[in-house]
Amino acid sequence: MNLHSVRVHPSSDALPREEQLAYKIAQVATDRVDVDAEVADMVINRVIDNASVAVASLSRGSVVAARSQALAHPYSPGSTVFGVPGTYGPEWAAWANGVAVRELDYHDTFLAAEYSHPGDNIPSILAVAQHTGRTGDDLLRGIVTGYEIQIDLVKAISLHKHKIDHVAHLGPSAAAGIGTLLGLDVETIYQAIGQALHTTTATRQSRKGEISTWKAYAPAFAGKMAVEAVDRAMRGQTSPTPIYEGEDGVIAWLLDGPDAEYEVPLPEWGEVRRAILDSYTKEHSAEYQAQAWIDLARRLGTQHPELRDPANIERIVLHTSHHTHYVIGSGANDPQKYDPTASRETLDHSIPYIFTVALQDGVWDHVDSYSPARAARPDTVALWNKVTTAEDAEWTRRYHSLDPAEKAFGGRVEIDLADGSRVVDEIAVADAHPLGARPFARADYVQKFRTLAAGVLAEAETERFLDLAQRLPSLTAEELSGLTVTADITTETPKGIF
Repeated sequence: MNLHSVRVHPSSDALPREEQLAYKIAQVATDRVDVDAEVADMVINRVIDNASVAVASLSRGSVVAARSQALAHPYSPGSTVFGVPGTYGPEWAAWANGVAVRELDYHDTFLAAEYSHPGDNIPSILAVAQHTGRTGDDLLRGIVTGYEIQIDLVKAISLHKHKIDHVAHLGPSAAAGIGTLLGLDVETIYQAIGQALHTTTATRQSRKGEISTWKAYAPAFAGKMAVEAVDRAMRGQTSPTPIYEGEDGVIAWLLDGPDAEYEVPLPEWGEVRRAILDSYTKEHSAEYQAQAWIDLARRLGTQHPELRDPANIERIVLHTSHHTHYVIGSGANDPQKYDPTASRETLDHSIPYIFTVALQDGVWDHVDSYSPARAARPDTVALWNKVTTAEDAEWTRRYHSLDPAEKAFGGRVEIDLADGSRVVDEIAVADAHPLGARPFARADYVQKFRTLAAGVLAEAETERFLDLAQRLPSLTAEELSGLTVTADITTETPKGIF
C-alpha cells in the first residue's frame, strides 16, 4: 500500500489533478489486477448476505416506498429490483435495492477512523452491470474496487467527528467501482468521484435522536448519486475540483479544516485488492457495536437466569469504547434510547435496550426483538432503565487499533445485584467475527439467506438464487440479469409524484 498525503491547497497552488486524492482513487479503479480466490469467495459471501437482508425487508415500509418509486421508471435493458419481475432504470434499481439492503441494519461493516457498511457498494454496481450487459467477472472486479476504496477512506478520514454522515465515503467508492466495472478511463472516473462526493455530504442527524426511515435511504441515495455522476462524467461533464483539497472543499469546510492533513492508504499499481477481507458481517440485526454485546448478554442470561429479573438488579454498566458510549449508549444523551415507544431505527441504536432484550430472551430476532409489544414489556422497561454505558480508555484504544488481533468492539459489563453480589464479564469481538467464537463462513451466509427467505421466497427461487450467486465469477451477462429474486408481494404501493 502507498500512503497519500492529503491536505488543503489554496486556489493559487493550482494543484495538478495527478496529485489530487480523487485522481489517485481513479487510477486505482483503472488498474485491472487479478482477483485472488479468497477475495472472490468473500465477494460471493457478501452478495448472498446483501440479498438475504434485502429479502427479509421486502414488506417493510421504507422498502415498499423505494421500490414503488423504482417501479414508476421501467426501462429496457435496465436493471432488476429485488422482489419484483421486470427491469427498471439502473439508478432507480440501485435506489430501491440499496434501501432494501440497508433497512434492517443487518449486513457487513468496517470500522476504523470512520464507520461504514461497505456492502452498500453492491446495489449500484450490480444495477449498472445488469443494465450494461456486463459479466459476473466484470461485476466481481467492480465490487472489489468499491470495497477497496471505501475501506481505505474509512481507515484514514473521520467524518463523524464533524457530524458528517458516513455515506460521504460511499459516493466516491461506488463511483470508482462502477468505473472499474465499465473499464472507464482515469479522467472520467476522476470527474465522477468528484461529483459523487460533492452530492453525498450530509449531517449525521439521520442517526441522532428520533431516528427516521431516512437511515435506510442515506446509502441508497449515495449509490444513486454515484450512478448519475458516472453517467454525467461519461457524457463529458466535469465536477468541482479539487474536491477534497480545495480551499472551499470538503476537508477545508466540512472536516478538519485548512490545516488538516490525512494519510490515505491506496494499493500500489498491480497490487491485489484485499480490503474486503478486513470487513465483517452481522449475525444479528443491530448496529455493529451491539453484535458482541448481544452475544455476551445471551450467554450471561443462560448462565445466570436471575439477571433477567429487574428486581434482582441494582445497576448494569457497560464499559466500552467512545463510539459505543456516545453513539448508541447513554452518552448520546438521547432520551429516545430509553423510550419503549421509539421507532425500530432508534431501538437499533440503543445498546441499553439491545443488551436488556438479549439478556432476557437469550435470542435476537430481526422482527420480534423490536416489536412494540416486546419493547413495552414492563419487566424489560424496568431492567432497561438500569443499564448505562461508560467510556473506557482501553476499549476506545482497542476500537481504534490498527492491529486486527487486538481491535475490539465490545467491552466489560459490571452488574451489581440487589443482594450485594456482582457479575463481571467481557467480550472483545462478536462470535461471528473472523476472530470470534464462531466465525462466519460460506455455510453461515447460505443459512442466513435460507432463514430470512423462508416464508418470503419459494424454495425453488431460493435455490436458484444461491446457485447463481455462488457461480458469480463465471456468470454470463444473461445469467447476471437473473441475480435477483422474485417474491409474491401483496403490500399496498404508496402513491407519490411518479
